Amino acid sequence: MSGGLKSLKKRRRVQVMSMAGVSIALVLVLLWFLPDDSFQFFRSPSEVAEAPPPPNERFRIGGLVAEGSIVRGQGEQVSFSVTDGGAVVPVVYTGILPDLFEEGQGMVAQGNYINGRFEAVEILAKHDETYMPSEVIDALNEQGTYVDPDGTVVTH
Repeated sequence: MSGGLKSLKKRRRVQVMSMAGVSIALVLVLLWFLPDDSFQFFRSPSEVAEAPPPPNERFRIGGLVAEGSIVRGQGEQVSFSVTDGGAVVPVVYTGILPDLFEEGQGMVAQGNYINGRFEAVEILAKHDETYMPSEVIDALNEQGTYVDPDGTVVTH
């Protein structure tokens, strides 16, 4: 009787190992076919100023829209600057901006840094006037310029 139990355990172990191998293979295949922009880095304006990424690298930049920097161009083109208190990076974008996009507010943009300016392909909207992405808060905290929605200056 014990011989039958051992072969049953061995067969079960082989089944479990096979399922684990198939699962790992499926995950690797899914990762292989994901679009390149699925793995984007977040950079603060200070990081972009210190070490400008190559023009072909798509990444996200975030910070505060600099006061007095929004300039509306032809059609849907708009330019503005994003800052984290340590550096300012000019941004150009063609498209419709989110409703809550305004100077002094947090924002995240996706695009490429080309010839000294960030060319955004997408501006990511905030959920409401008090929301700010955690990456932006971290970047502002690093520069010591984060202000809580209630007006409290947060420093580390």
